[in-house]
Amino acid sequence: MSFLSRRTLLSAALGGFAGSVVETTRHASAQTYPFNRPIVMVIPWPPGGITDTAGRIIAARLSIELGQPVVVENRSGAAGTIGHNVVARADPDGHTLLLATNSTYAMVPYLYKKLPYDNETAFTPIGLVMKSPQILCAHPSVPAKDIPSFLDYVRAGQPGSVSFESSGPGSSSHLAMELFLSMTKTTMLHVPYRGGGPALLALASGEVNVGFVDAIVALPMARGGKIQMLGVSTNERMPLAPDLPTIAESGVPGFQSSTDVALFAPAKTPATIIQRLSAALLVVLKSPEVHAQFRKLGVFTVGGSPDQFAAYYAQESAKWGEIIRSRGITMSQ
Repeated sequence: MSFLSRRTLLSAALGGFAGSVVETTRHASAQTYPFNRPIVMVIPWPPGGITDTAGRIIAARLSIELGQPVVVENRSGAAGTIGHNVVARADPDGHTLLLATNSTYAMVPYLYKKLPYDNETAFTPIGLVMKSPQILCAHPSVPAKDIPSFLDYVRAGQPGSVSFESSGPGSSSHLAMELFLSMTKTTMLHVPYRGGGPALLALASGEVNVGFVDAIVALPMARGGKIQMLGVSTNERMPLAPDLPTIAESGVPGFQSSTDVALFAPAKTPATIIQRLSAALLVVLKSPEVHAQFRKLGVFTVGGSPDQFAAYYAQESAKWGEIIRSRGITMSQ
């Protein structure tokens, strides 16, 4: 055997040994996760909203389950893409997580031509945390008390004579209404505002006729007579308003829209770490204390395996992608 052949074989053997050492070390590291340092949960929205509130509840309980502090870091801006980009570039060691909404992971990729990360490959799903129902609400001056009478009212007027608010073009409230219009074959005038606060004020003042409002905000306003609730956007009725029918059961079968919140890790995070995080998240979501806290927020806890969430995620992305394309909705960079 020549010297070159022996050297080639030796190099290959040493390379294989080094590779096995790296793989063994990586596997051992995954088994000993979490490491002795805090875990950062990035929320791509400002403090104070329902996603932030729910995230802090989850972070506090995950700290107990994982035995390490889980620190919330709000990285808002650019429709949530700034926070997403932070996590996309983070080390895949389970110590940087993303608590995202479906507006960022299932809608934004279809709204913008270019993102600073590849939404299809940058993240690994861990689990679906919760669904926050939206309620189709109308100003009290609208002569309708439910979905069928509201549709009669819209169809009786001139196309576009009924207006709806949103917290901005491409927002979840905007796309929920576009889905409703598509499924009911009706037309309304879109009046976008810069944020949920101004949009809600416009609805309460009668500046616009209707809009989709997060349940936690809609319920107290309806009790105060400032707005009237017509139907719930989720598949099931809300425990906090059991007499309010869903839109699906009110003549729009199959209608489903909600603000979904889910947990992700960076791509290439070891499977053992993902399973550890998934198991901890399930324990948290099954906690009676967390369930009670979420119930007060008017949201549903979900849970499930990473694979179950990945399938749901693909389904939701396809649904909203089709709505965005068919309705011709675009956003500037």
